[in-house]
Amino acid sequence: MTSTDTSAQEPGAPRYVRLSIELIAEITDEDALKAAALAQVQADEYLDDDERAQSVEAIELDPTGSLAHFIDPVALLGEVPGVELTQATWESAQTAFDPEDDAYEFETE
Repeated sequence: MTSTDTSAQEPGAPRYVRLSIELIAEITDEDALKAAALAQVQADEYLDDDERAQSVEAIELDPTGSLAHFIDPVALLGEVPGVELTQATWESAQTAFDPEDDAYEFETE
């Protein structure tokens, strides 16, 4: 866990924090993930018809991208006192990973 010193900011000024989280998940049942993602997309009341169609097409094309449909930044920060989510973006992508290799390094900016 790392943090940045922001003590030089003016008192009372809005403080924005970029929170970066990198996770590696193993997909153990691609069919179950795909089915759950399709159900999630169908139930998502915030998607319009075009977005829903694009999401279904993407899931059908590459079910490993389905995991992104379960990420909910609002749920992550919604119960944290004194914090309001301002903006969020996320994606899922396949990666090369060897669980036996302790030398794996997460990407940093």
